[in-house]
Amino acid sequence: MRFFAEENIEWSFIPPRSPNWGGLWEANIKAFKYHFKCVAGNSKFSYEELLTLTSQIEAILNSRPLTSLSADVDDKEVLTPAHFLIGRSIMAIVEPSLIDFETNRFNVWQRILKLVQTIWKRWSLSYLNGLQQRKKLVVNNENLKIGDMVLIREENLSPCKWLMGRVIALYPGRDNKVRVVDVKTSKGIYKRSINKFSVLPIEN
Repeated sequence: MRFFAEENIEWSFIPPRSPNWGGLWEANIKAFKYHFKCVAGNSKFSYEELLTLTSQIEAILNSRPLTSLSADVDDKEVLTPAHFLIGRSIMAIVEPSLIDFETNRFNVWQRILKLVQTIWKRWSLSYLNGLQQRKKLVVNNENLKIGDMVLIREENLSPCKWLMGRVIALYPGRDNKVRVVDVKTSKGIYKRSINKFSVLPIEN
């Protein structure tokens, strides 16, 4: 309590049993529960297996980008929920993809890893689709600006890995609406349609 008072931290709670007040984060939890049930099904886990699985999924949820940390065009660092928990972004070890292999060939760790990778693939796709729909419904279709931080939709990324970039060039159409941009990422510069990414910060 003394720490909260010194930092001027105030808590704002939603009413009990009212998840619809939670907005975007409750939508994420709902999506996670749905994909977890679809992937895990009636599988039986030991305590250690379930703890490992839920810890990996917790890392996935807390790795999602919220907003950029600076206005520097060369800075690709973003603020994530993990920054509030551990003070930095989550670093996950890149593992080989096991999604396309049969489970009966796996040891215990590989079986859990396949579940994590499958949930990541399904949830991240659902999450990105949700962000794009929210932008269309909630935000006026304003043109992007040079320097905007964007979350790029990219296939086959490992769990907890998000491809971030900065807009460095705009290509407006005849109606002056920007639909194609150049994005600078850690992997290089790409020309992409604007429907391939979401602009940060993610507004509630």
